[in-house]
Amino acid sequence: MGGRSGGLGMSLGELAQHQETARDEIRRAEPQRRSVFISFTSEDLPEVNLLRGQAKNKDIELDFIDRSLQEPFRSENAEYIKRGLRERIRQASVTLVYLSTDTHKSEWVDWEIRESRRQGKGIVAMYAGDKSPVKLPRALSELGIKPVRWSHDGLVRAIDEASKSRE
Repeated sequence: MGGRSGGLGMSLGELAQHQETARDEIRRAEPQRRSVFISFTSEDLPEVNLLRGQAKNKDIELDFIDRSLQEPFRSENAEYIKRGLRERIRQASVTLVYLSTDTHKSEWVDWEIRESRRQGKGIVAMYAGDKSPVKLPRALSELGIKPVRWSHDGLVRAIDEASKSRE
């Protein structure tokens, strides 16, 4: 047979190479699904749940795997909580920080931002409404991360850029 495949005029190796090239082209053409850790204060859970719901809507070009906590860790042990959060952040390619007027007061959000940067993750800070909160978590200010307004297109673009900047 000489390594040729049924009348196609190419070897099995050449066929495999063509298949791999076709798969690469398809991957480039499809929007990439991002793995996102959402950092937020517990008071903002209703807004974050709205964001999660929009990401599941097939008609919206916002597609990510939510790696944030659905339920808080039931522990007072800070090191135990940090271990769990580190693992969630490790699984994500981007950390999305949901900003509200009180986010800057949260030590946990600040820690999650710093841990995300330590792990080399892209970070996006997002706020709802017309004005960015005046006070930002200290880590965002120190890292020079500018908040973006919550819009579908802006959020998709910001998550995509943050993911690519860390790949």
